[in-house]
Amino acid sequence: MKIKFDNILGDKEDQQLSKGIISVVAEVDSSKSNILDIEISEDNEIPILPLRTMMLFPGIVLPVNIGRKSSLKLLKDAVKIDGFIGVFSQIDDNIETPDPSQIYKTGVIGKVIKILELPDGSRTALLQGFCRAILLNGYDNGDYIVGHVQKQPEQTPSSKDKEFNALVEACRDIAEKYLKMGDTSGFESLFNLKHLPNKTILINYICANLPIDNVERITLLEANNLADRARALLEILNREYQFATLKANIQMRTHEELSKQQREFFLQQEIKNIQEELGESITTDFDKINQQAQTKKWNDDIKELFNKELTKLKRMSPSTPDYQNQRDYIETMLALPWNEKSRDNINLSAAEKQLNHDHYGMEKVKERILEHLAVVKMRGDFKSPIICLYGPPGVGKTSLGQSIAKAMKRKYVRVSLGGLHDESEIRGHRRTYIGAMPGRIIKSIQKAGTSNPIFILDEIDKIGQMSHNGDPSSALLEVLDPEQNTTFHDNYLDCDYDLSNVMFIATANNIGTIPPPLLDRMELIEVSGYLTEEKIEIAKRHLIPSQLEKLGMQNTGIKISKPAIEKIIEDYTRESGVRELDKKINKFLRKLTLQYALDGKLPDHDLNKKDVVSILGPELYNRDKYQGNDYAGVVTGLAWTSVGGEILFIETSLSKGKQQKLTLTGNLGDVMKESAVLALEYIKAHADDFDIDSRIFDNYNIHIHVPEGAVPKDGPSAGITIATSIASALTQRRVRKNIAMTGEITLRGKVLPVGGIKEKILAAKRAGITDIMLSHENEKDILQIPEKYVKGVEFHYVHDVKEVLNFALLNEKVPHSIEFTFDENKEKENDK
Repeated sequence: MKIKFDNILGDKEDQQLSKGIISVVAEVDSSKSNILDIEISEDNEIPILPLRTMMLFPGIVLPVNIGRKSSLKLLKDAVKIDGFIGVFSQIDDNIETPDPSQIYKTGVIGKVIKILELPDGSRTALLQGFCRAILLNGYDNGDYIVGHVQKQPEQTPSSKDKEFNALVEACRDIAEKYLKMGDTSGFESLFNLKHLPNKTILINYICANLPIDNVERITLLEANNLADRARALLEILNREYQFATLKANIQMRTHEELSKQQREFFLQQEIKNIQEELGESITTDFDKINQQAQTKKWNDDIKELFNKELTKLKRMSPSTPDYQNQRDYIETMLALPWNEKSRDNINLSAAEKQLNHDHYGMEKVKERILEHLAVVKMRGDFKSPIICLYGPPGVGKTSLGQSIAKAMKRKYVRVSLGGLHDESEIRGHRRTYIGAMPGRIIKSIQKAGTSNPIFILDEIDKIGQMSHNGDPSSALLEVLDPEQNTTFHDNYLDCDYDLSNVMFIATANNIGTIPPPLLDRMELIEVSGYLTEEKIEIAKRHLIPSQLEKLGMQNTGIKISKPAIEKIIEDYTRESGVRELDKKINKFLRKLTLQYALDGKLPDHDLNKKDVVSILGPELYNRDKYQGNDYAGVVTGLAWTSVGGEILFIETSLSKGKQQKLTLTGNLGDVMKESAVLALEYIKAHADDFDIDSRIFDNYNIHIHVPEGAVPKDGPSAGITIATSIASALTQRRVRKNIAMTGEITLRGKVLPVGGIKEKILAAKRAGITDIMLSHENEKDILQIPEKYVKGVEFHYVHDVKEVLNFALLNEKVPHSIEFTFDENKEKENDK
């Protein structure tokens, strides 16, 4: 391996050394594992040079200032014999004369290129690193430390290693960015980074020159693999670059803030001088503050704190940076509505009328609000509840808060918690920080102007997780606990604020992502999706009038018929709420607005289904319809999805085979597969009860399929549907017409309750189903649905699978039923 130095000891050498920069150009043979292939025996003693606050790396030229007499003697002796020296770093830089036990064991074998005497009388030695080494033992010979060292091999990745090449280039880029953020003295180092072609030299060059702690530098040197060293170096470079960026940003913000404060101070002084020249009588700021403080309803502790902070402000000079921070704090205290409440509307009839006017349905929520008002009316005062409305998107959870505020005659504020990841957003910053401010809770109370507003905590299920900025969900525990929020502590205020009069209403789509301690503090109210009939009413009462007003068409006499609205709902939207419906109505009316603006004409009739298709185009969604009962093994089930209910067809077919094989297809999840296995085992165990020849299981394979294989399907609610499908296929009995079913089964045949009943009923009615079978424990869910929405559907409540099969399967065979045949030879073998 060869190495050469270009102009390293030229005429401008002293100028370069004064800046502490040395340029290195190296040609490295990539076939070698070490930087330089040197010959040195472990039996030979070499001088050991201890360094402070720096470390030499293989292949790097490093200028070292010589201050110790022992070091100078060592270097001069090494120059005379042109021999190798061991370069190691001290563990404690404060020790003037270290012994071998006070230096790190990992170092570098190097040589002294030259010793230079600088104009100021100091001496600098140029050291060249060759390869890594470990100090085996050492002692002081009277002049300096000598000892035995052992060379350490170093693995260098191949030049074709893409990951290593990317690591090196990443180190080069970050190092260049880091140097550009410093002063101009790093120009030569930046030049070297750009023009060092060898990857080994580049990594070692950055390690030797990066201004980091010597402990980290030794850790980098100890890496046996150059790729590991590059990876560790990249982490350090990223950390140093981010720290430098943060430092620069803080300095910039501080400078801008000081400039702004100075400008405002001089302008205020000018205004004072002008007013005094004009002879105007002015009231000082402190007089105004005192007048405002007299109107506040704070208790003795808060009043004492405020007077203390105001006294501190009076003692400050307006020209100091802390003056504005203290002034902002005083203004925040004055702006908060301490114990100031708006009077609730205790007229329950008016409140109920307001809630019914603004929102259709949502009976549970309306009932809960009226209960709270009734308690307030009876007691005169009551701690406000913490309510969490959860349900699918677009059902009106957020807008419901505005209706509640109107009904109770309270102020309304809303905070979106989606993506919030900083605890200080809830609790505020301490005033020791630059740009400190109260948290969102206190700022919203300040905005409301009363201590008892309706406070909407929107998207509480999407709050960020714990990070280095704290845990915002834990900060909400104090806010949403009626036993604790009487003394809510904001870091900025640094005193307690009573939130017990605030009515907090949280909204969420999925309560499964809310931390259990937070969920435990809230009263959960489900806001389920709307039935088609409910959506039609919402469109007629709210969506269409609102869109007509937005488009300026409210006086044109446009009317949309009920079948047209139903057409938009059924064929152009698929959702639990009405957000997409609102968009489609807007699109529908926009087209009519364009037509009216062009020729001043509108349809002379109520808009119908044909108008919907001609304006909105072909249907976007096709709803499944009941397919009849002419095939054995085809049964209709009911499923719940995030956009509402759907009907689900379970198909079972039999094929000749000797493997007793069960095949499941249709993109089924694990739970649904288990339901199929359970259903088959139950039918096998009770084959005699259903007149099924047990030989079928030995001679026929069973295939269960759920259509629409591109759609993932899972859950236990198809259990009785699968059991009925298998039984129908094995007996070739016809399934009762217009029947659908839902329910989970056990191995004993018991039918268990399932969820999403309201949405499933909607899907059944839409498909023309007249009979629905479900667990007797789901009867309570049916009773909660208004009777007009279940009209036309008969419910059959069952306890076990036998009841399901006895009702669902008729005593007649399907057309073209299968005639089962069996292998006589196999039966004889089984008998033997």
